Amino acid sequence: MSVSGIDIDDPYTWDFTPNVQANGMNIMGLVVFSVAFGIIIGRMGEKGRPLKEFFDALSEAVMLLVHVVMWFSPVGICFLIAAKIVAMDDPEQMFGRIGMYMATVVAGLSIHSFIILPLIYIVFTRKNPLMHFLAVAQALLTAVGTASSAATLPITIANLEDNRHIDSRVTRFVLPIGATINMDGTALYEAVAVLFIAQVNGVSLDAGKIIALSITATAASIGAAGIPQAGLVTMYMVLTAVGLPVNDISLILSVDWLL
Repeated sequence: MSVSGIDIDDPYTWDFTPNVQANGMNIMGLVVFSVAFGIIIGRMGEKGRPLKEFFDALSEAVMLLVHVVMWFSPVGICFLIAAKIVAMDDPEQMFGRIGMYMATVVAGLSIHSFIILPLIYIVFTRKNPLMHFLAVAQALLTAVGTASSAATLPITIANLEDNRHIDSRVTRFVLPIGATINMDGTALYEAVAVLFIAQVNGVSLDAGKIIALSITATAASIGAAGIPQAGLVTMYMVLTAVGLPVNDISLILSVDWLL
């Protein structure tokens, strides 16, 4: 019996193709290890407190370093974008692609904000979501202006307690957690950005990489800080997980502030 020129009965005709391995960081393994390690530290109680305080201090130091870097980012972003424009064969076509990328992100965020979330609100509360949006309008405008869930958190708490009369024990427990891990927009934005970079490079993502992209983007959004442009830091991890060039993040730097 022969299949594609290979005789199954003759081992000498069998073709053993060596596994192809790509250089890069094992992001999925790192994410799984980090989650497991955090759970173990939490279960250690007092014995794990020094290690927890060490990582808390390390996280705070990194955030301060990011704040310093952000002061110099406009100059760096300007040169990164200029280098990309000079290297483009057809800048007009690339600008068109970036425009479509922006439209895709805005469409996805609009569907999530004005269809998915109101439907969830209606299902669980049986109330008009428009009244809720009006009650937290100040927090929504602050979020748009600052692009920071951390800066918006005190106003959100005040709006819900004063306008919606929600118990302070609920708001002060749920909202800080939600402002940290409920990064739906960041997850959507990072997933679309990675798909855009893959298309620009002519890379076709198979089902396995798309699943890895979904998991990594969700995990990265949970770990993202509530500050402006924090998603760019975690996007490096997402790009590495699917084997895409991280240098192409500069393609979306010019429009990141708007999205």
